[in-house]
Amino acid sequence: MTTIAEPESVSHQDEAADTGGFVAVIGMAGRTPGAPDVEGFWKLVTSGADSITRAPHEGPGSARGLLQGADAFDAAFFGYSPLEAVMLDPQHRVFLECSWEALENAGYDPARHPGPIGVFGGSGDSDHLLALEGNAVRLPGVTRWQMRLSTGAAFLTSRVSYKLGLTGPAVTVQTACSTSLVAVHTAVQALIAGECDLALAGGVTIQPAPEGEDSVLSPSGRCRPFDAAADGTVSSEGAGIVVLKRYDDAVADGDRVRAVIRGSAVNNDGSGKAGFTTPSVRGQSAAVQAALSVAGVDPASIGYVEAHGTGTAVGDPIEVAALAKVFGSAAGPASCVLGSVKGNIGHTDAASGVLGLIKAILAVETGLIPGTAHYTTPNPELDLDRTPFVVDGRAQPWRRGARPRRASVNSLGIGGTNAHVVLEQAPPAAPHDPGRPYQLLPLSARTRAALGEAATGLATALDGSAEPLQDVAWTLQTGRAEFPLRGFVVARDRQEAISALTDAAPEAFPVVRHGGSTSPVIFLYPGQGGQYVGMGRDLYEHEPVFRRALGECVRAAFEETGIDLRESLYPAAPVGSAEHAAASERLNGTHMAQIAVFAVQYALTELWRSWGVSPKAVLGHSLGAYAAATAAGMFDPAEAIHLVSARGALFERTPAGAMAAVQLSEDELATVLPPELDIAAVNGPRQCVVSGPREAVRRFTDQLTLQGHDVRLLRITTAAHSRLVEPGLWSFEKAVAQVGPRAPRLPWISDHTGLPMTAELACSPQYWTRHLRRTVRFDAALETLLSAQDGAVLLEIGPGHTLGSLVRRNPMCGRDQVVVQSLPHAAVGLGGSTAMLTGLGRLWQHGVSVDWTAVHSGEQRLRIPLPTYPFQRQVFRLPKGAESAGSGMVSPPSAAGTTAAGMEEAASLVVTHREDDGTYEAPVGETEEALAGLFARLTGIDRAGRHDHFFELGGDSLTANRLCVAARELIGAQISVREVLAAPTVARLARVVREAGT
Repeated sequence: MTTIAEPESVSHQDEAADTGGFVAVIGMAGRTPGAPDVEGFWKLVTSGADSITRAPHEGPGSARGLLQGADAFDAAFFGYSPLEAVMLDPQHRVFLECSWEALENAGYDPARHPGPIGVFGGSGDSDHLLALEGNAVRLPGVTRWQMRLSTGAAFLTSRVSYKLGLTGPAVTVQTACSTSLVAVHTAVQALIAGECDLALAGGVTIQPAPEGEDSVLSPSGRCRPFDAAADGTVSSEGAGIVVLKRYDDAVADGDRVRAVIRGSAVNNDGSGKAGFTTPSVRGQSAAVQAALSVAGVDPASIGYVEAHGTGTAVGDPIEVAALAKVFGSAAGPASCVLGSVKGNIGHTDAASGVLGLIKAILAVETGLIPGTAHYTTPNPELDLDRTPFVVDGRAQPWRRGARPRRASVNSLGIGGTNAHVVLEQAPPAAPHDPGRPYQLLPLSARTRAALGEAATGLATALDGSAEPLQDVAWTLQTGRAEFPLRGFVVARDRQEAISALTDAAPEAFPVVRHGGSTSPVIFLYPGQGGQYVGMGRDLYEHEPVFRRALGECVRAAFEETGIDLRESLYPAAPVGSAEHAAASERLNGTHMAQIAVFAVQYALTELWRSWGVSPKAVLGHSLGAYAAATAAGMFDPAEAIHLVSARGALFERTPAGAMAAVQLSEDELATVLPPELDIAAVNGPRQCVVSGPREAVRRFTDQLTLQGHDVRLLRITTAAHSRLVEPGLWSFEKAVAQVGPRAPRLPWISDHTGLPMTAELACSPQYWTRHLRRTVRFDAALETLLSAQDGAVLLEIGPGHTLGSLVRRNPMCGRDQVVVQSLPHAAVGLGGSTAMLTGLGRLWQHGVSVDWTAVHSGEQRLRIPLPTYPFQRQVFRLPKGAESAGSGMVSPPSAAGTTAAGMEEAASLVVTHREDDGTYEAPVGETEEALAGLFARLTGIDRAGRHDHFFELGGDSLTANRLCVAARELIGAQISVREVLAAPTVARLARVVREAGT
C-alpha cells in the first residue's frame, strides 16, 4: 500500500492569491446500490466492497447495480397525491428527495434562504412513459400530456424548483454519462456569474434494464477499472447532488466547506475520432488542460484523480493516455493515485460524474483515498509505468504537506462531451465561540413517526460526535424547515441532549402540533412577591442584551438610591454566607424589591425582543404595570425606575403592613372583611388579596384559617392598594407629572379598570395614583384579554408562574391556552438560561416567530452536517402488464423495495389508506358523497371527508379540471376550476353545486 504525501516544493499561497473564482462544496446527498446516503456510500467505497446484484448465470447484462427502495417515495411530504406519485418517474422522485437532503446537509432551509437557489442536473433514459401508457386503463381520466409532464427529463430540475420554492436557474442537462459533472460545471459558472447564490448540481439514473451494448457490459458481472482482467462495465442506478456556493460567501456565512472547486471545464471531441461513440485522447486532454488552467494549479500538485474508469477495453486506455498527456511525468512515477468508483457501484450513467466527485470530495476532506475495487494487476494497455499514476486496490492515507490536498475528477459522455473538475482541500474552519451554557435543539416533522425518527437520528449522530452543541443548535434552528409537529430539548452538553431525545417520558421531549399561522404574543408582568437573589444571574452572565438592559436600570437605580442593585441581585458570596443573607434581606425590603423586579422585567423584555419575540399587547399586575407601560413606550427605563423607586419609598414610609391571598370571592370577602382592611386585588372568581396593618391582617388570616379557608401570606412587607398609602399619594402624583407619561404605542390592558387603556388615561398622573391606591382588577383585565385575543400565546415576564396560574384558573381560559414562563420560581432551582430557552422552545412550538440569528448575535456559529429529514416512504409501483386491472399501484413502506434477486417487481395494494388523524368527517348527503368519491379517486386515496381540501390531498389545476368533467358526468353538476379553487373542500363545493341548482 502506498502512502501519498504532497511534495513540499509548491506553496498553497503562491497558487491561491485570489479566491474570487473559487466555489465551495457545502453539502451533499446521494443514494447508490448498497448505500442509502453519502455516509453509507463512503463506508462502501473505503471498504473496497462492491454492491452489484448478480444473476445466477454469467453474461452481458447479468449483473446490475440496483438502488434499494427506488420505487419508494414520501409523496405527502412533497404534496403529491398517491396517483401523482405513481405517475411520477422514479428518477424525479429520487432526485427531489436528494435535493431536499442535500440542502439540509448544507444547513439551509430553502424557504428562508435570502437569495436565489439554482438547480442543475440530468437523468438517465427511462421507459416510465411507456409503462404509464401501458397502464392507461388503470389511470382513468389521465391524459398523455399529464403522463409526459410526470416523466419528461426536461422537467427534472424545474420540478425541484417548483416543489422547493427555488427561484434561481433550473437547468436540465443531458450529455449522456458526463451529465452530472457537466451540471456541476454549469452550476459553478452560474454562481460566478451571479445568477444564483446557492446551487444544487447532480444527476440520477434509475433504469428499467441494463444499459449499453453487450460489447461494453461485463460478462463476469464485475467492473474492474484499469485491471488486466477488465472485461467491461456494469450498468447501475444511483443519484448524487452537491450544494455549491461562492467560496468567499461560504466562509463569511459560516458554512462547513467540504472542499473547494478551483476550476472546471467542459468540451467536446468534435469529429476528430473514429466514430460517434469512440473516445478521443485529444478532446479529453484538452478538457483536462482547460480545467487545470482555470484552477491555476500545476498538475504535479494533484494527488488523486477520480477517473471515468469504466473498465472497458477501449475506454480505459484512451482516458489514461489523455490524462498522461496533461499530467506528464514531472511529479515522478506513482506520484498521483488513479481510481474509479465504478468498481464499487458500477456505471451509474447520468449520475456517475457527481458520484465520482463526491468520492473525491470525501478523499480530500478526510485524507483517505479509497482503493479501486477488483483491482489486482495493471492493464498493460495503460502503460502506467510511463505515467505519474498508480492504481491501488486498497485504501491509503493521504497526508497533507505544505499545501492542501488536491484532486481532480474526470467524466466522459458518449458522443464526446468531456468534463473535468479540480478540487482542493478546504482550509480549517475558524474556531467557534463558546456561546451560552445551554442550547435549544428544535426538531419538527410532518408526522409523529418522522419526528420520533428525527429525534432518534439526532441522538445517534450526537453520540460520539465532536461537533460543538452550539453549532448543532444553530444548524437545527436556521437550517431546517419548520413543520407542524414540533419538539425540542434544552441541554448543556451532548450527553444531556441524548438523554432527553431518547427519554420515553413526554416531558423530556414535549411534542406539539402547530396549526401553521404565526401566533402573536402577549406579555404579562407580575408584581412583587416572586423576587429572589440570583434571579436571571446566568442571563446576566451570558446574554449581552440582558446585561446591557439591566445595566441601564442599575445606573438609574444608583442615581435614585446610591446603592448598586447588583449587590442585592447577584452577590459574589455563596449561598449561606452573611453577604448572601444580607442581599436576600435587602430584596425582601419593598423599596429594593420593587426596583429589582422592574429591572429584571425590563431586561427580560429587551432580551425577548432581541430574539424576535415582541408583544402584540401587554398587561401588568400592580407593580408589573410599570414594566408593561415601559414595554408599551410610555416610559424610558430611567423614568420608570424613578417612579418605581418613588413608589417603593412611599411604601417604606407607611406603617408596617402585610398582604394575604384569600380563596374567597369578592362578595364573600366583603361580608367578613374587618373595617381596617382593604381588598387589594381581585385576581379571579375566588382569588382575592387583602391588605392593611400587619396585625390586622394576621388576626384576619388566623380567623379564616380556623374556618377552613385557604389563606397565604405574601412575601410583601407593606400594605399596597390600601388606605395606608394615602398620605403619600400627592407626592407620587407629583412625581408622575414630572416624568410626563407618553401615550402607549402598544395595546395595553389596565389592571385597574380591566379595560384597554386609552392614551388620555395613560398620560394622567391621577390614573397612576388611583392605580396605586385602589383594587387591582386583574380578573376583569384577564377577561378582556381572553375574550379579545385570537390564538395569542401568553408570556410571563418575571420570576415564577403566578400570572400563568391566574390565567389557567380564569373561567374564560380555554383548554388550549398557552402560557409560557421566562424565569423559574425561586424554589425550582433551575437557571435563567434553561428557563428562557425552554420558554423560547415552547413559543416556537406554538407558532411564535423567532429570529434565530439574533438568538446567536455576536457569536461565530458554523453550519454542520446533521441527519436529514426521515422521509416516510410508500412504494409507488406500476403493475406489470400481465396483472389484472384491479391491481393497485401503492403499498406500505418496504424495507427493500426489491426482491432478493433484485430483478422482479410485485403487485401492490389498490390505493393508499387515508390516515385518521381525528379530522375526518364523513360526507353528508348525496352531493357530498359523490364529490368525496371523486376527490378520493382523483387523488388516489381510499376515502375523502367533507372537510378535506382537494389541493392539500395533492390535487392541482389539471386534476381540478378532471374533477369538473367527472362531476358533470356523474351528478350533472356544472362547476368550473375557478369554483374548485374558491371552494376546495367537499362540503363547500357541494354547497356551490346545490346553490347553482336552485
